Amino acid sequence: MRAMILAAGLGTRLRPLSQLCAKPAMPVRGIPVIAYLLALLRAHGVDEVMVNLHHRPDTIRNAVERFGPSGITVRYSAEEAPLGTGGGIRRAAAFLRESDPCIVLAGDMLLDADLGALVERHRSRGDAATLLLREDSRSEAFGTLGMDDQNCVRRIGQTHDFGGESASGVFLGVRVLAARLFDSIPAGDDFEDLRDWLAPALEAGAQDIRGELVSERNCLWEPVGTPPEYLRVNLEPRPLTFMNAETLACADGTHFEKSLSLVVGRGARIEPGARLRRVVVWEDEVVPADFRGSDGVYAGGVFHNCLPE
Repeated sequence: MRAMILAAGLGTRLRPLSQLCAKPAMPVRGIPVIAYLLALLRAHGVDEVMVNLHHRPDTIRNAVERFGPSGITVRYSAEEAPLGTGGGIRRAAAFLRESDPCIVLAGDMLLDADLGALVERHRSRGDAATLLLREDSRSEAFGTLGMDDQNCVRRIGQTHDFGGESASGVFLGVRVLAARLFDSIPAGDDFEDLRDWLAPALEAGAQDIRGELVSERNCLWEPVGTPPEYLRVNLEPRPLTFMNAETLACADGTHFEKSLSLVVGRGARIEPGARLRRVVVWEDEVVPADFRGSDGVYAGGVFHNCLPE
């Protein structure tokens, strides 16, 4: 089975960290975000993945080379200018439609969900698209998609409401797409998939674009889109069903000082006298002896405060 990881975004909300490293390549407890996603896909039967690139593509390629799991082939789709989620998918359409269905997912999150079961439900219904939704206490911050009692999507955010909604959930950026859906993909280069591809189909009466709603208990989802989110996923780890991330990170040279809530990357050095608490130190950084800091990231020779504004 084939999949695509959307990794070409600029990461504007995560600046200045994202100016040093693309979001999918950022280390979470020593392991790049994209490596977690590749391991998840591999665990659920995916063996070929397309990754689209634009901002800091070198960091993503290096992350995949160092941490990509065995048994999975990764290809790249380089974009001279960002094409949006829809444009990026369209550029990879020839690759994706050879797998019926395929999976497309966002590259800026940690996720632990049963993608195999999601694909099987999609197949059994014969749907064109299945979108993974989650019951989430943060729905007000992230927005939701609405469905009717047959799980057909009836609302996309606050911009498209087709009526008949009976349930809703936060969209996790995971799409299962049938090959036939690519026959209707828009011709433009830069567009969004939900707004410009799926919404017109729903408006025209499509009944085969559904949501699959899962509970918080049965699906781990942690977005990595802002400095506070990034700090949280590093300092508040959750167990994963598909990999032992801490063992892998320690083998690569990351170490953890749990009493101080520190994550210290491979090759990084904290000089005697420096005082840190609740800090992520990226690999090969040197924290000077007179430095004091908490609740942030030491990267690029600078401390970046990650507390909410």
